[in-house]
Amino acid sequence: MIKGLSEKLKKKRQALGLSRKVVSEIIGISASTLADYENGYIEPSLKNIMKLAALYKCSTDYLLGLEKQAPARCIDVSQLSDDQAQALQRLVDTMEGE
Repeated sequence: MIKGLSEKLKKKRQALGLSRKVVSEIIGISASTLADYENGYIEPSLKNIMKLAALYKCSTDYLLGLEKQAPARCIDVSQLSDDQAQALQRLVDTMEGE
């Protein structure tokens, strides 16, 4: 098992105020699979680690424990509905592409 991965995944998701349901829908897995990742029962595939790093705006190195710090930039969406959080994520993704 990758040391610290499950805790980092849960912490990053919660810091963004995203539910497991929203994250699982965005990356294309079930909510129970995401829960298994966050509880350390199973490890995500490389493809899913890459998707999670992109969604959480951190490097794969950070998730894998090769980098000590996550990026400092974070938006609190805990007061938004799931639909609003997804809309905001799409907006941010669009702006980053410019």
